[in-house]
Amino acid sequence: MNTKSFGGVPEEYNAIDKAKILLQAITYEGPSTWGKGADKGFDAFIDASENMELYDIETDSEVFKQGIHSTEALRHFVTPENMFNQSYSRTKELLQSDKFLTFFGGDHSISIGIIKAFYEKYEELTVLHFDAHANLRPEYGGTPYNHTSSVYDASKNCNLVQVGIRSMDQSEKEHMDLTKVFFGEDIRNGKPWIEHSIALCTDNVYISFDLSAFDPSIMPATGSPEPGGLYWNETIAYLRRVFRERNVVGFDIVELAPIEGMKSPQSFAAKLYYKMLSYKFLNQ
Repeated sequence: MNTKSFGGVPEEYNAIDKAKILLQAITYEGPSTWGKGADKGFDAFIDASENMELYDIETDSEVFKQGIHSTEALRHFVTPENMFNQSYSRTKELLQSDKFLTFFGGDHSISIGIIKAFYEKYEELTVLHFDAHANLRPEYGGTPYNHTSSVYDASKNCNLVQVGIRSMDQSEKEHMDLTKVFFGEDIRNGKPWIEHSIALCTDNVYISFDLSAFDPSIMPATGSPEPGGLYWNETIAYLRRVFRERNVVGFDIVELAPIEGMKSPQSFAAKLYYKMLSYKFLNQ
């Protein structure tokens, strides 16, 4: 199955030999704790991107001209362990290129292998984790490769900074560094977090963005929505600072679970992806 290009751009901007950006889809959905549909997120995201304006007003740029190549999606997995091994191996392979790597899920478990490959390449890597959920369980449902465990390994091997958290199990506190967690309630109540969280980041940053970080009033299409989340303008203003002040080495966006008859969530996700690329390649 051929993977469609982001934004429906012509071949001159998506050919692999010319593209500076690689987009790898991993359309896995493991045993979910509530909602289903994250395995359908990538196709909905791509369809939405084809109907999106590719000129970004804020940055006065057209980042698609840097070239965005969609590699063949990883789609078929026998077990969670098989998904992890394929994700990890593909990321290791892609990291040998000189491209900027981006990933789209699937549920958040796809990030485990990706992050492992990145921290093996980049010393003192920060994982900047946007999410409603802490995702720090060592395992769940008999496997460490579950979406509720998506940043557990990162917490042991990286500098993990978490933003937007507002749902967790008490047992996860054992694996959480509270000095590097910015809870949704604190953000909503005006507690200083932007400068503090960026100051905690090392030079090299990998961003793992679960769409449940957003408030469900603007992003309802996730498996486990939680009230009290982030809003669009504050989030993109924050992301622009992160990209400006740190070297973002890659990112993933996960947990888009399309809702039948509702197109705005996938358009939202496509816009977020494009914004992040616009910030990465600003002035290039």
